[in-house]
Amino acid sequence: MTVLRYESHLPFSPDAVYAWHARPGAFERLVPPWERMHIRREEGDFEHRRVTLDVRIGPVGVRWVAQHQEAEPGRQFVDVMAEGPLRRWRHVHRFIPQDDGCELSDVIEFDAIGARLLERGLRRLFEFRHARTRHDLERHAAWPARRLRVAITGATGTIGRALKAFLTTGGHEVLTVSRGTTGDVPWNPPRGELDAARLEGLDAVVHLAGHNVSQRRWSAAEKRRIVDSRVVGTRLLCQVLARLSQPPKVVVAGSATGWYGDRAEPVDETSSAGAGFLAEVCRQWEAEAIVPGVRVVHLRTGVVLTSLLARLLLPFRLGLGGQLGSGRQMLPWISLDDLVAIIGHAIFTDSLSGPLNAVAPGAVSNADFTRAVGKIVHRPTVMTVPAAAVRAVFGQMGEEVLLSGCAVRPKRLEETGFRFFYPRLEEALRFEVA
Repeated sequence: MTVLRYESHLPFSPDAVYAWHARPGAFERLVPPWERMHIRREEGDFEHRRVTLDVRIGPVGVRWVAQHQEAEPGRQFVDVMAEGPLRRWRHVHRFIPQDDGCELSDVIEFDAIGARLLERGLRRLFEFRHARTRHDLERHAAWPARRLRVAITGATGTIGRALKAFLTTGGHEVLTVSRGTTGDVPWNPPRGELDAARLEGLDAVVHLAGHNVSQRRWSAAEKRRIVDSRVVGTRLLCQVLARLSQPPKVVVAGSATGWYGDRAEPVDETSSAGAGFLAEVCRQWEAEAIVPGVRVVHLRTGVVLTSLLARLLLPFRLGLGGQLGSGRQMLPWISLDDLVAIIGHAIFTDSLSGPLNAVAPGAVSNADFTRAVGKIVHRPTVMTVPAAAVRAVFGQMGEEVLLSGCAVRPKRLEETGFRFFYPRLEEALRFEVA
């Protein structure tokens, strides 16, 4: 039997930390990006919850059923493995009072083949979990205590899923706007369908829906799909919101740093629009995001590290990572944790409207990014992919997404006092990579 302990101090009461763990979304917030698992089913209230997980261990998928027991609100709860790949698993979560907060304590007893290797992975896992718990609690404590009703489009994407979990663990109610049957508010933009009645009385709407711009070459049909997924959906949403008797107080509408085009000089929210397909998409996208009488924030998001790393880590681990073209093109990036907090900041900061650059303070070049990832995964990055090869394989998409960039400054975030937890690339990478 192996026993692992991981403890850290949090400047919050045991009741507050317990409540964060007990709210919907806590499990999603506690799963790091390198772990491949998702909830298939949850049953019962928190103190007696039974959770069925799909877990990937290497190439193998397994089912893990966790059962909560021995719950004492504000003090502890225990989860045991009722079904799964280990011989035994018992995890005691304790919230121990201290004069200036509480000690968050995780004690895990497990019996498994390869216990030493598993123990190393668990220490990294709990380092991540404690850091994210602390950061989320700090974010929520910095905002007014009122609880909001927020609707999210694009809630099944990387940003939307993280935002929903972040808001619900803060005690807010989240409605998902979705074409599927699993959402709370059905909509179908091509058909002009959106259930307006369910949007009455919201505090905020976060509009993130849009077709991925970088998953294939841009044929004429693909470019139309990219434009329509943003323009048609945004137009429908804003027209419906404008007709409500109780419209939301704020709309945070998705956009992107592609609005600035390929630029050599640094840019901020006061800079003019750039040229190219992506810049035109963003211009049309933002032009539709208008709701008379409602504060609207245009969220010009940079490259989200979690999404980028999901595609890059394997080739980098195999020693195949390298810069693209000259490597001089600038990469405006943002950590996923800072991004969801920026959205919360936009919701709660009444002085914010119009464009808002959701990027870290220091854009880096493609070459610097390549070296930083290589350093984190301990692999060389001596390869270079010629620009001509990128253009030959990816066409215009490769030219605008992979070989272009700009140094975007988060001027309005800095002016309104937003605090980045991950302002520097290397520390952001270390948080996201096992």
